[in-house]
Amino acid sequence: MTSTSANATSLVPSATSTLSSLVSSVTDSLVTSAAAATDIPPPYVPILSYNNSPSETGGDSLIEDLTIYYDTDVSRSAPSNRYFYSGLARRKSALSLILLSMFSTGIVGFQWVLWGYSLTFSHSGGPFIGTLENIGFRNVLGQPCVGSPKVPDLLFAIYQGMFAAITPALAVGAATDRGRLLPACVFIFVWATLIYDPIAFWAWNPKGWLAKLGYLDFAGGTPVHMAAGSAALAYSVMLGKRHGYNKVHGLPYRPHNVTHVILGTVFLWVGWFGFNGGSALSASMRAIMACVVTHTAASVSAMTWCFMDMRLDGKMSAVGFCSGAVVGLVAITPGSGFVPVWASIIFGVVVGVISNLATKLKYYMSVDDSIDIFASHCVAGFVGNVLTAFFAADYIAHLDGYTSIKGGWLNGHYIQLGYQLAGSAAGLGYSFIGTCVILFFINLIPGLTIRCDLESEIGGLDAAECGEFAYDYVEVTRESPMMDIEGVDGGSSAGGDTLAIEKMAKDTASA
Repeated sequence: MTSTSANATSLVPSATSTLSSLVSSVTDSLVTSAAAATDIPPPYVPILSYNNSPSETGGDSLIEDLTIYYDTDVSRSAPSNRYFYSGLARRKSALSLILLSMFSTGIVGFQWVLWGYSLTFSHSGGPFIGTLENIGFRNVLGQPCVGSPKVPDLLFAIYQGMFAAITPALAVGAATDRGRLLPACVFIFVWATLIYDPIAFWAWNPKGWLAKLGYLDFAGGTPVHMAAGSAALAYSVMLGKRHGYNKVHGLPYRPHNVTHVILGTVFLWVGWFGFNGGSALSASMRAIMACVVTHTAASVSAMTWCFMDMRLDGKMSAVGFCSGAVVGLVAITPGSGFVPVWASIIFGVVVGVISNLATKLKYYMSVDDSIDIFASHCVAGFVGNVLTAFFAADYIAHLDGYTSIKGGWLNGHYIQLGYQLAGSAAGLGYSFIGTCVILFFINLIPGLTIRCDLESEIGGLDAAECGEFAYDYVEVTRESPMMDIEGVDGGSSAGGDTLAIEKMAKDTASA
């Protein structure tokens, strides 16, 4: 008994010492945590710092969790312009325009994985183009992307792939009524490789010459909109004018389905929050600010365009509202992560006026830009680039916690206007000339003539190129080749339809 008590007594100091050490360790840990409490990153920042793995993929997913380095929510925008373009066109070409946008998604989806992403966002490269180190998405996995240390390569790749897909989809809208589909498919693949990828590299890859220069483009003023708008102008030039085009009045007709135009605008408006807000590459205050200024600019521009149209006929146009909303979205795109909310009102007013007036440029240039892609995207993108030079603010860019810029005129950084003009001129010139060259050579290849024949144009691309129709019950009476009466193309214009129906009635009565 005495021996047992002695043993128990001897254990007390040992247990006390162990407990004391444990309490001391926990206390030290709590004190250290409390001292570092102010340094705890917000939820959108990676919980753990990237481990700087020597692996090009960011680590070995078989033995480590690569997801722990990222906790980012990024949305994406879908090419909703398919409905917008289709509604603006005539019935006989409505389906072909929707299909072209779908083709762009499919073709660029393959091209982007094959080599598009590597050429644009590889971690190596010169000032003008990336390398093929990530061909076929090779080693595209958990390493932080070139755009942000908070986003892994794989997520960034699929997000940017939608930017790459929508850009040629905007450009090929110029094929309305007379551009063949197969050559357009070849064009989309080649253009994405030779035009879009280099311009996007210049502006968005840290190694690009525009990025190094100091050019500011948050979500695609030049790589997407100016490139697509100037390409559409070049496509229109290379295709030539549509049958029945008048050098004074063009080829006037009413959009065949205003409901589709509105539906496309709604999808675009909502999708643009992913387009601009998602370009913050983090669920941060900067992303929220980008969404707020995007919505404000679109709202103001939509109403401005309506008032501009009212001066002509006193009517509030639904198509005008939608057109204004789109150009507002386009203009705010380059500055959405750089400018304060009040500046977005100026963006909306200025682009609403200028782009509305720019729809008349096609008559002075004698170019049949059938759905005003140049005015809506290239001109609006240019306006946005210039206004970004004036209103970019360093404190807006730093809302994500790590981006630092010198700002624009608001910060007294006046040379920024020169940088913005340089980026705009480079993108416009390279895209326009490059598009003309690409289409010239495609047109020389047997079987790839870019323009359809007159019979197919009059009958409609839906019948000639797709063999299907957006509206089967209408096509028999309103969009058949026999509707081309005395030089009046039987599209959705009231005049053409009325003349055609009256002539059919007279013929039937006389028979």
